Amino acid sequence: MTGAPARPVRHLLSIDDLGADGIDEVMRLTDAFVEVSRRSIPKVPALRGKTVASLFFEDSTRTRLSFETAAKRLSADTMSFSVSTSSVRKGESLRDTALTIEAMGVDCIVVRHRSSGAPHRVASWVDAAVVNAGDGWHEHPTQALLDCYTIRERLGSLAGRRVLIVGDVKHSRVARSDIAAFTALGADVTLVAPPTLLPPTLEGWPVSVSHDLDAVAPDADVIYLLRIQQERMTEALVPSLREYTARYGLTVRRAARLRDDALVMHPGPMNRGVEIAPEVADLPRSAIIDQVRNGVAVRMAVLYLLLGAGSDKVLTADDVMEAAVGESR
Repeated sequence: MTGAPARPVRHLLSIDDLGADGIDEVMRLTDAFVEVSRRSIPKVPALRGKTVASLFFEDSTRTRLSFETAAKRLSADTMSFSVSTSSVRKGESLRDTALTIEAMGVDCIVVRHRSSGAPHRVASWVDAAVVNAGDGWHEHPTQALLDCYTIRERLGSLAGRRVLIVGDVKHSRVARSDIAAFTALGADVTLVAPPTLLPPTLEGWPVSVSHDLDAVAPDADVIYLLRIQQERMTEALVPSLREYTARYGLTVRRAARLRDDALVMHPGPMNRGVEIAPEVADLPRSAIIDQVRNGVAVRMAVLYLLLGAGSDKVLTADDVMEAAVGESR
């Protein structure tokens, strides 16, 4: 482990903004913030005086609450934007909305938008740091980081691990970020889905493909299940949800054939009974709740990396612990 990212990071728009070294540094920072989160008062003054704004144009539970909790645990102020009660309903553009929020003195804008590339556009308009919290079918980098951390926590490393990403890859920003992050850390990734739920081309993707979950599941270290995103589909891509479950759902029968130490993961929200059986989601091998729990510490690490010092200083886990000690005095 190199200890520090190859370059200071101004925005987090894509996993490619970090690379393997940057991902490793986020993992190290997260270790420190997990320790902070276990305290009776899980708070450090690392971002006191900073303001983090959430700019969400799509519904969210886990990501939005996770970022807001992370900012508050770092002692940052928070602002929350709701489309339903904003000037967007009066026709205000994304650019004007972003500039208005920045004019209020924010240091970081966390953006979720239905259109791919929207956070990149916001980053080109504002001086504040921008975090991509999910854009269209494109990417969801902090989800990939918390997934990496969860696998590392449970299995020790991603290097050489066999990871299956199962389901609606075509519409999944999580899958795209996970593939980039997992392979950067040395995992062997296989996409498992019917042809209709895969992207039109996989040229350049460092993955293999299978259409037979039963053939590949018994050898996997991680089974990562994706939600069928019916709200993003413009055509019928599977004959029925029943047939999809029969071929690609992680049923009780399939789960019984997994390796004893294999992990089951899901980014949420789950369609219980479709991509995963309710009984399987609650097994000890399931890391789904761990993913949610780790999301707060990972997002603390990301906000700290972006806002915790000037651009001339690369932050380390030791800086986190110094801040924690300072708070306890």
